[in-house]
Amino acid sequence: MALPDEPRLLSLAIRADAVFSLRLTERPMPTGSRDTGVLLDWLLDSMGLVRRSGGDETGALHRIMRDAFLPEPLRGWDSKELGDQTGLSNTGIHHQMTKLRECGLVATQVDGKWHRHILRGGSMTSAVTLVESQATAILGLRLSELAQMVETSETRMTIEAEDDGVPFSIRIAEQGPLEGEDRTSALARDLGIAGDSQKPSSELPRDLMVELCAGHQPITLLALSERLTESRGRVSTAVERMRSAGLIERAPMIDRIAQDIFSGLLRQFDARGEDWLMSRGGLGRLEGPVSAALVTGASKGSLNIDRVREILSPVPISDQRVLLNTLGGRMPYGFRMSGSDGAAVSARVMRKAEQTLRRIRTVASRLDEALHSP
Repeated sequence: MALPDEPRLLSLAIRADAVFSLRLTERPMPTGSRDTGVLLDWLLDSMGLVRRSGGDETGALHRIMRDAFLPEPLRGWDSKELGDQTGLSNTGIHHQMTKLRECGLVATQVDGKWHRHILRGGSMTSAVTLVESQATAILGLRLSELAQMVETSETRMTIEAEDDGVPFSIRIAEQGPLEGEDRTSALARDLGIAGDSQKPSSELPRDLMVELCAGHQPITLLALSERLTESRGRVSTAVERMRSAGLIERAPMIDRIAQDIFSGLLRQFDARGEDWLMSRGGLGRLEGPVSAALVTGASKGSLNIDRVREILSPVPISDQRVLLNTLGGRMPYGFRMSGSDGAAVSARVMRKAEQTLRRIRTVASRLDEALHSP
C-alpha cells in the first residue's frame, strides 16, 4: 500500500501563485570546488536571493535549502516542518518561501489549509533547468517591449564602446498588475532599472530609458541630469543599473576631443607658456606643422574649436587622446544604447543572460553530484 501522503500530494496541482521574478547576477564561478556550502552559496547569490556574499552558511535561505529541500526535495514541506527543521520563525519561513516561489525554484501544492512545498523536478539541476527555461522566455518577451522603443540609428554605433568589464546583472520579471503606472514604467522596474523596489517610486528610470532609447549619439551624465532635471547622483545610479543589464554601454565622445584640447591648450598656454606646451604639454610629439599651427594660433588668439579640429584632422585619434591627457584633460565619455536597433540590443542582453543561466545550471549540476557522492 502507498504511503498516505503520496497519493494526496501527487493528486494536487502545483500552484503558480507568485509572479515570476529573478535577479541574475554574474559572479566568478567557484572553479573546482566540491564543497556543497560554497556551491549553494554561489547559486543563491547568483540568483539574487541573498544580499551578501562570502560563504555565510548560517543564512535563513541557505539553511532551508541545506536542511530541507536538498536532502528531501519532494517530501512536501509545510511551514511547521520547515520551522522545526531549520529553527526559523513562521514569518521567516514565509518570507524565504515567497522568494523561492517567485524565482521558480520551489513549487507549492495546497492540501486544505496546508501549503506543501517541493523543490521543482526533485533536484537542484532540474529546478534550475526549469527556471532557465522560464527566465529565457520571460526575458525575451520583456525585451521585445523594449525593442519597440529603441530608435534605429545608423550613427549610434560608429565609435567602438570602451566598457570596462562591468559584471552583468538584470532583473527578469513577468508583467504584473500596473497599479496606476504605465507599461514603460513597469518595464523599467521589471528590468531592475529602479533597483530592487517592486513598486513605482520615481519616474526617473522610465524617463531615462525613454531618453536613451531615442538617442543616436552618446550622452554624458551631466547632460542627462540637466534634461531629466534630476541630480547627477541619481542619474548615475540608474545609468549603472542599465549598464550592468547590458542595455547601454559607455563610449568615447570623439567629437568632443577638439573642444577639450582647445580649452586645455589655451589654459596651459596662459599658465605655462610655449616651452611647456612643446615639452611636457605633448605638442612636441606631433608633426612639426601641426604643433606649429597650434602654438601660433594660441599665441595670436586666432584659435577656435573648428580650427583646432581642422589642424588635428591628420592626427590619429589615439594621438589626439594622448595630447588631451598631457594637457590635463580627460577623455569625455557618454552613454548610449548597446545596439543600432532594438533587435541588436535585445540580442546582446539575451546572450549575457543565457551565459549566466548556463553557468548557474553547471554549478547546480556540480552541487547535485557533490550531494550524492560517497
